[in-house]
This record gives sequence, structure tokens and C-alpha cells, in this order.
Amino acid sequence: MNTGKRIAPRWAAAGLAALLGLAGCAAGQDYQRPAMDLPGGYKESGPWKTAQPGVVDGARPWWEAYGDPTLSGLIVQANAANQTIQQAQAQYRQARAAADAARAGFWPTAGVNASAQRARAKSNGVTGVSNGYAAALDVSWEPDLWGAVRRQVEASDASTQASEASLAAARLSIQAALAQDYLQLRAVDREKDLYARTLDAYTRTLKLTQSQYDAGVALRSDVAQAEAQLKTAEAQSIDLDATRSQLEHAIAILTGRAPAQFSLPPVPAGQPWMFQVPPVPTGLPSDLLERRPDIAAAERDVASANAGIGVARAAYFPSLVLSASGGFGAASFAQWFNAPGRVWSLGALLAETVFDGGLRKARDAQAVAVFDASAAQYKQTVLGAFQEVEDNLSTLRVLDDEARAQDDAVTASRLSERLALAQYRAGTTTFLTVAVAQALTLSNERTAVQLRGRQLVASVALIKAVGGGWNADALNTPDAQALAIAGQPQAASQPTENE
Repeated sequence: MNTGKRIAPRWAAAGLAALLGLAGCAAGQDYQRPAMDLPGGYKESGPWKTAQPGVVDGARPWWEAYGDPTLSGLIVQANAANQTIQQAQAQYRQARAAADAARAGFWPTAGVNASAQRARAKSNGVTGVSNGYAAALDVSWEPDLWGAVRRQVEASDASTQASEASLAAARLSIQAALAQDYLQLRAVDREKDLYARTLDAYTRTLKLTQSQYDAGVALRSDVAQAEAQLKTAEAQSIDLDATRSQLEHAIAILTGRAPAQFSLPPVPAGQPWMFQVPPVPTGLPSDLLERRPDIAAAERDVASANAGIGVARAAYFPSLVLSASGGFGAASFAQWFNAPGRVWSLGALLAETVFDGGLRKARDAQAVAVFDASAAQYKQTVLGAFQEVEDNLSTLRVLDDEARAQDDAVTASRLSERLALAQYRAGTTTFLTVAVAQALTLSNERTAVQLRGRQLVASVALIKAVGGGWNADALNTPDAQALAIAGQPQAASQPTENE
């Protein structure tokens, strides 16, 4: 008998050790980021993009590189009031709350109850009325033996990080769209200024042809042609107002206001072109895995799906529920604290599903399919990011070459216009030569302005394509959560594996 008493505690200790060992396991495989064959560099390259690192830096708002306080102010307003960003922020808070809810599964559940009743009953032919009062505390806990809760928390945390990265992606997208609209609007202002100077020049030309006609050295057709040229340029200038209005309306919506509540004064006439294309350090292709929020969001979705497989596979194992209850119950409150009035219970329930018609197998297959789809989406997002960077590098290279050639064309056409006007005043050429030269000058100058605008828009697109200074290292830290809600830039840091 004594030997049996010594063996029992050993069995209990062994069982407890086995239970704790099982509690250290988690169903499913630990997450590893999907492997990709990344190139060592970009296809597009050129000396124009050699730059001091840090121009696109998470510690400094990237839009400040354009040196326009108005643009900076508009982006700050968009961060605070844009409804797309507000929606993404709400979704991020929702994901954080879901992660907190999943984490609650680690803890026991406790509840209290109290009851009072008065009953009339008949027993052995005797009818009586009795009272009953009871109060109890119930506690139950399901140990996470197979890691189902841990995998669920892992999935929820990854979903929270994905939502946070999606918020950063939405904010970057709105900022880039606003910057592009604003720079295009300023390019239109530049075109309007060009047309204002052109109309002055055409007006002087019309007066010259009128004087030449009055002096009898020019034809009436010269006057008509000069007048037609002036009116055509005037109509083209007016047409730019429609483009400017649409861009202004788009900026108003991006900053969270109705178009009627927003206006943007034009740049004063004659003000020099203040915008320069900032140098954009692109880094290596592997940097995009950490610097682009949409890639980080897709990668976190894969991590969440991987944890979902563990949740599904944990359902194959039995569940253990431990419960305890204690309280008081008696016919009157005065009897609660007597020995018969005190009640308690302890219990354990071990349950395993024997047959479910293939439900667990189907859910396992579904979780694996979700993981495969998420991994494919992640890889496609990475490839799309490479394409965006290459496209904008190529666009900036081509536009840079084109702008230099266009500047030469503007210089040549201005010289041609001056020579044609001098010859026309001297009576050695017709007004047609002057009209052709002036039209060519206007076309070349307008093309040059549009090229500058396209370069600026492409530079914003490249900044967006390389992540705008964002970095995945700050995902789901307390500081990052506060910054994500507030819409402030995050400090850049070195890339690390986000697993």
C-alpha cells in the first residue's frame, strides 16, 4: 500500500510534465517568408540618379525635397482629413482590436451569478412554500495544449501589421496623388504665364503688321493672319483653365474638402520656375521588400495565412477544459456561512471529435489554399513593385534626355523668330515666315514646360515606387502605432527580416 502511495504522485508529476510539454507545441509550421529570386540591381541606370543618400528618408517628409511650403501644407491637411486615410485608420484600429480579442484566449474565463427564488411545492401530500438564495463564482480555462490560441494570436498580430502597412500605403498613395496633381497644376500655371507673354508678343506683331499695311508695304492678309494667330493663342490659353480647374478640384477632394471650399491662387506672372527634380536614391531591389508598405502588407498576409494553417490543424487534437465553482446556497441569507450552505466543485473535461464528416480536413485544405493564394499575391506585388521602379527610372532617363534636346529646340526657335521679325521689318520676307517661326517657338516652349511637369510627376511616382522613406522595421511597435494613427513620418532604420 505504501508503494502505491509513492507511485501515484510520480504518475501525477509525469502527467503534469507531459501536459506542460504539449503546451510548448503549436500545430502547423513556423512561418518563413516566401523565397524569391531577386535581381542584384535595376535594369535602368544612369549618372543622373547618383545622389546623396537620405533625400527620400523616413525621418524627413519626402515632399519637402520639392521646396514648396504650399505643397507641404496641403499634404499635412490630406494626412489629417482625407477620407481614404480615415477609412484605413479605422481598419487598422479594427485589426488591433481583433488581435487583442485573440490574445484574450490565453486567460481563464470567470463569471459570477446570484439567484433568489420562492417556490410552492407539494411533497407527500403536504404543500409548502420555501425560499432559496444562491451565489457562486465560476471559473473555466482551456489550456492551449496544441497552440491553437498561439497561432490565432500570431495570425491576428500579422493581420494587424498588414493593416498598419496598408494604412501607410494608403497615406503614401494619397500624398503622391496630391503632389502629382499640385505639380501638374503649377505646370499649367507656367503654361498660362507662357501664353500671357506670347499674347503680348502676338499683340505687338499684330500692331507691326497693321503699321506695315498702313504704310503700304504689307498685305491685308498679313493683318488677318496675325489677328488669327493672336486669337488662336488666346483660345488655347483659355482652354488651360479647364485643366487647372479639374486639378484644383482633385486637390480639394484629396485634402478632405468640397471643391467650393477650396481655391489655389496661381503663381504670380513672371516668377521663375522654382521646381527641380530631386535626386531619388533607389537602393537595391531587395530594399523594396522592407521599404514598400504594400509589399510589407502582402508579406504579413502570408504570415497570417500560415498561422491560420496551425489553427485549422489544432482542431484535430482533443481539447481540455478545467473548471472550478464555489459559492453559497441556502434557504436564507443567514444560513449562507454555515457549513451546509457552502458549495464548491472542481472538474476537468477532455473532449475529442470522432467524426465530423470531413469538416476539419476541409478547413485544413482551405487554410492551405489561403496561404498559397497569399504567397502568390505577395510575389506578384513584389514583381509589380520592380516594374514600377523600372518604369519610372526609364521615364526619368528618357525625359531627361528629351528635356535637354527640347531646350536646344527652344533656343533655336527663339533665334529663328527674332531673325524672321527683323527680316519682316526690313521687308525682305513675308509675314508667313514670321507666323511659322512664332508658332514653332510657342509649340517648343509649351512642350518644354510640359516636359518639366512630366519629369516632376515621374519623380513623385519614383519616390512612391521606392516606398517614400517608409520602413517595415517600425511595424506594430508602440511608437509606430501612435504615428500610424497620427499620420506622422517614421524614422528610417536598417532593413531586417520581418518574420
